[in-house]
Amino acid sequence: MALVLLGLAALCGSAEPREPTIQCGSETGPSPEWMVQHTLTPGDLRDLQVEPVKTSVAMEDYSILMNISWILRADASICMLKATKICVTGKSNFQSYSCVRCNYTEAFQSQTRPSGGKWTFSYVGFPVELNTLYFIGAHNIPNANMNEDGPSLSVNFTSPGCLDHIMRYKKKCIDAGSLWDPNITACKKNKMSVEVNFTTSSLGKRYMAFIQRNGVIGFSNVFYLHQNKLTRTSVVIPVMEESEGAVVQVIPYFPTCGNDCIRRKGTVVLCPQTGVPFPLDNNTRVLGDWLLLLLPSLLVAAWVLAVGIYLIWRHERIKKISFSTTTLLPPIKILIVYPSEICFHHTVCYFTEFLQNHCRSEVITEKWQTKKIAEMGPVQWLTMQMQAVDKVVFLLSNDVNSMCDSTCGKREGSPSENSQDLFPLAFNLFCSDLRSQTHLHKYMVVYFREADTTDNYSALNVCTKYHLMKDATAFCTELLHVKQHVSMGKRPQACHNGCSSL
Repeated sequence: MALVLLGLAALCGSAEPREPTIQCGSETGPSPEWMVQHTLTPGDLRDLQVEPVKTSVAMEDYSILMNISWILRADASICMLKATKICVTGKSNFQSYSCVRCNYTEAFQSQTRPSGGKWTFSYVGFPVELNTLYFIGAHNIPNANMNEDGPSLSVNFTSPGCLDHIMRYKKKCIDAGSLWDPNITACKKNKMSVEVNFTTSSLGKRYMAFIQRNGVIGFSNVFYLHQNKLTRTSVVIPVMEESEGAVVQVIPYFPTCGNDCIRRKGTVVLCPQTGVPFPLDNNTRVLGDWLLLLLPSLLVAAWVLAVGIYLIWRHERIKKISFSTTTLLPPIKILIVYPSEICFHHTVCYFTEFLQNHCRSEVITEKWQTKKIAEMGPVQWLTMQMQAVDKVVFLLSNDVNSMCDSTCGKREGSPSENSQDLFPLAFNLFCSDLRSQTHLHKYMVVYFREADTTDNYSALNVCTKYHLMKDATAFCTELLHVKQHVSMGKRPQACHNGCSSL
């Protein structure tokens, strides 16, 4: 019996000890070890690192958590180590604080792993928010006794935004278009137009495409009908200058992010040429020989066909000679004048596109002729334009900021910095015409939501006013039927007050 017991004891003694692992759980308050006096305590950590990781929560749903890893210091105090406590403080729009305690399942028998490497552990937890500064602190347990310096290690971690390859899987980022791949291609068709192709998203159906080179040289709104279906969309954008090498920017407007959705960019290149010849094979050569033999017959047949088409066309023309032909009138030239506080891209550009697409108008704005204004001077340029155009439209809006995004911010290159406010100068020229009663028929006032003519510009009350889009039909009708109006009689008192105040 004694021999059996000795054998079992030898067997147990020869078994290798299990390596320690960790079991982690939340611990928001102080650890119980704080209240106990310890003769010996473990040292601090050797290293502490943090990185975000993507974890799958459900089908097509992800959660971004912190992967916190640490390395134990290889010294004799590791034998006293029982647990490691990690606390995370996040500072953003609001402050968060939480802690987790990771207990070691086995006592450490050696300063390093049996394989020779250092003891390394990691914990995945603590949700990560966008663009947030985190303070991560860790210390070993048992803690240092009260009134003693407790060894600890801390690091800072700032989470990135939606463009990061990990953070792009946040629900908020996905709703803003982080996973949307428009595959933008843009090519220069000719000197005056660029063709932009991109794939739409199921998140929304409204987009805006800009062509930029030291400023916006062309833009277009894009709408499509199949909101829940990916569609390859093509749009041709008119440009005002050389476009090769320019940047094309596609701005989506999804319901969850509005004007702050993630934008995508591309580069304008030359459109590929069609009809590039390929090397001829034997079959092609044989076909070419037959075509050479048939060419005289084909030419005769083509000539007979052309003569027949000409005779039919002439006959139809003689039959319809008595009917009057309708000629397409030239487009209406319109000068748009607007106060400097109006957002150019989301108010003036929309209005300009409406005039060009629905009212057959040729639009002139100071933003698009900055070079000519610099050469001629604002007074001479504005006087010449007001004399040459058919209509001068004073564009007013009392809703300045609702449609604006960061494109209209006060920054270098924005319209408010690079262009001069010509609205007061145009108003003075209008007042001159108002006193002479000569060209009043040329002036119109267009506003959005409700009339917002301030006391300084109350003289504009004598002009015909249109509320877009409520009066869009009447507005286009007047533009398409431009007539010389009879000079007005007595000048209203509002004109006297509004013009003399400048």
